[in-house]
Amino acid sequence: MKNKILKRLICTFSLILVSFSLFSFPLYKFKIDTLTSSGYKLRTVIIDAGHGQNPPGTGGHFSLGASGSYSNERDVTLAIALKLQTAIEKDMAGVKVVLTRSTPEDVSWERRSEIANENNGDVFISIHCNSLPDKVEYSHGRRIHVPDRSGKGVLLLVYGFHRTKEEESVIRKKLNEDEAVDETGNGGGDPNDPTTVILMNAIKTKYRKQSIHLADLINTEFVDHDGRHSDGVIEQGVLVLCHSAMPSVLVETGFINNPDDEAYLNSESGQDEIVASLVRALTNYKKEVEDAAE
Repeated sequence: MKNKILKRLICTFSLILVSFSLFSFPLYKFKIDTLTSSGYKLRTVIIDAGHGQNPPGTGGHFSLGASGSYSNERDVTLAIALKLQTAIEKDMAGVKVVLTRSTPEDVSWERRSEIANENNGDVFISIHCNSLPDKVEYSHGRRIHVPDRSGKGVLLLVYGFHRTKEEESVIRKKLNEDEAVDETGNGGGDPNDPTTVILMNAIKTKYRKQSIHLADLINTEFVDHDGRHSDGVIEQGVLVLCHSAMPSVLVETGFINNPDDEAYLNSESGQDEIVASLVRALTNYKKEVEDAAE
């Protein structure tokens, strides 16, 4: 019964929303939408520290991520994530933070998404460090690899449209958590039913627009407040994002194989600046979505 009422309420608004989604806009022109329950409050932020290492003695793959001359992505992302948790809980009253990992040990991307969904996250932010692959050059007829340290600054990623089928499965589970759903993610109504299709499209469009808008807010803080170079907001098929049923952004905080960026990412002042920018962006986002719900 609860889901039937929910569907009727959302479908009332989704027809208008879907009509707007037929038009194409550049990423930076997306605005926050109002498909939000009256009185909605942003209460839970999921912070994902990218990469990690397997527990000692377990063998297998060590997901260190990118590396610089003296540091690894897995360590930098965890340091930033822990500081971000402290800052959000201090500066954003009533907001809880859930970490997908709080130790050096790695967590699979599937488990990271599960943690986000199990905790009913309102926002998912995945922290990473960027790196450029080696350049291939030729010297005296020989093919050699030369480190490319030219990358600089931040990059924001949101999931692309080609991941919508995976996203639909996760959204269906979240909307129908009190109904039978099989191990493939199916259930919760006929996927060919017009009401189900309209509802799913409305939710997907909402999450996409809010993901892009949050990414844009974060990017603005990095560029306008911190004066950092940015490669902007880009779509990419990031599995951990599309499997998290909420607005989701992956933040590439800097190029760890660039000496200047590596020093910045490992410094207390650099990490504090990154955290402060993320908190300002989240605070602005929170105000917007809650004002829209009034």
